[in-house]
Amino acid sequence: MVLEVARPNRQLRRHAGKSDQIDAEAAARAVQAGVALGRPKTTDGQVEMLRAVRVVRSSAVKARTQAANQLHALVITAPDPLRSELRGLGLARLVARAAKFRPGPCPQTPTAATKLALRSIAVRYQQLSAEIAELDRQLQRLVAAAALGLLALKGVGPDIAAALLLAAGDNPQRLRSEAAFARLCGVAPLPASSGKTSRHRLSRGGNRDANRALYMLTISRLRWDPRTRAYVARRTAEGKSKREIIRCLIGGVSGCGPVRAGSCSRYVSGGRPRCLATRWPV
Repeated sequence: MVLEVARPNRQLRRHAGKSDQIDAEAAARAVQAGVALGRPKTTDGQVEMLRAVRVVRSSAVKARTQAANQLHALVITAPDPLRSELRGLGLARLVARAAKFRPGPCPQTPTAATKLALRSIAVRYQQLSAEIAELDRQLQRLVAAAALGLLALKGVGPDIAAALLLAAGDNPQRLRSEAAFARLCGVAPLPASSGKTSRHRLSRGGNRDANRALYMLTISRLRWDPRTRAYVARRTAEGKSKREIIRCLIGGVSGCGPVRAGSCSRYVSGGRPRCLATRWPV
């Protein structure tokens, strides 16, 4: 059996030094002491396919955003007649208009050269949009094949579902409980008390993409779920701040993680925000 060993303690490393042999000995001691209990994710299933597609989609979205920024910047610095023609257009209309420019093969004026540049960026933006749309269709298909029950939850789309599935991996049985899944996503509560003040905070570690997905799902539930709204009203009346309430709700929403060994599709809907599932104080 393969176990995952965390990075050695920095204080101990300063005393013992750093080498491959020292790191191997520290890893072996961690396993023998029972400190290293995590099992690594496998990379031979549907989730690994999701990861590959999401990597490509992320780079395509980043490139499209860059193209949109460059398009707006060129409009700002364009000659006056061209700038006044394009300045009031939204992004979609600007892209469509710029893609139709015909400046000729050999621009002879600044206006013609700017039109050539605008057309090049607009065509690139359209190609990237088509690529992202195709990748979204593939993500939808792969997520449905991996965990159709997760997509059935209201507020969970392919992006959120893919982020949670990637956090769990192809072998979710390595997660022993909902609390372990919450810790993996960085939403498990940590004590942050001092003196007479007793409170908890969210972990700053964990999988930040899964943390973002849980946050977006929580904000979505605040808009349409009556039980979540009632919970917010009750906690507000108790004197809790909005930030504290959202932290508690994120801990409850994390109960949507995998809860049965060997099954990626058994997800619970959460219902009422279940803060007790991750030991948040209610």
